[in-house]
Amino acid sequence: MQTLIFIAIAGVAAQLVDGGLGMGFGVTSTTILIMLAGLGPAQASAVVHTAEVGTTLVSGLSHWKFGNVDWKVVVRLGIPGAIGAFAGATFLSNISTEAAAPITSLILALIGMNLVWRFSKGRIRRDYSDRPHSRGFLGGLGIVGGFVDASGGGGWGPVTTSTLLSLGRTEPRKVVGTVNTAEFLVSLAATLGFVVGLWDDLVANLSAVLALLIGGAIAAPIGAWMISRV
Repeated sequence: MQTLIFIAIAGVAAQLVDGGLGMGFGVTSTTILIMLAGLGPAQASAVVHTAEVGTTLVSGLSHWKFGNVDWKVVVRLGIPGAIGAFAGATFLSNISTEAAAPITSLILALIGMNLVWRFSKGRIRRDYSDRPHSRGFLGGLGIVGGFVDASGGGGWGPVTTSTLLSLGRTEPRKVVGTVNTAEFLVSLAATLGFVVGLWDDLVANLSAVLALLIGGAIAAPIGAWMISRV
């Protein structure tokens, strides 16, 4: 019970970060589940993405309510992201725990280094062009982000949000809200992939799924409100 309470608290903290910055829930939660609950990389990613189906739905609705969503970009980014996520989940489900551990660790480490590099450059663009991104660019970004997210236990936000923010075409709150809303499709597709390959593990860890879901759902509206005000 103590572990489940800690996981729920971690879900609150991770969703506050994710809702406010457009990234962080998957990476934070996966790391905690591997370290605290002793789950393997594939099992941890399956638990996180199943919980994210609920948290991203609440988060997306909250961002929509606060006017942070561009629905055209949601579709153009989210559908390719779902394809990539299903492929990533299928890949991770069909390799051994021993093989998955270094792959997941490498992806999480690269995500961390990417974020440090992007946000240490000290360049903040305040004039936004509002020039739309091409379908091809959003599609490619979605596929890469979705595959990395499912196979690494997190990465949708760090890949997509940081890329879109660095291009400076859209105000940050719209980027964060749109990416978080599109993540619902990514999480749903990843979960379907894990259901096919890791059904027994998901059932065995249903309590961890519910703990993350409850914590994340509580924090989702708060994160959406924060980014609409900051």
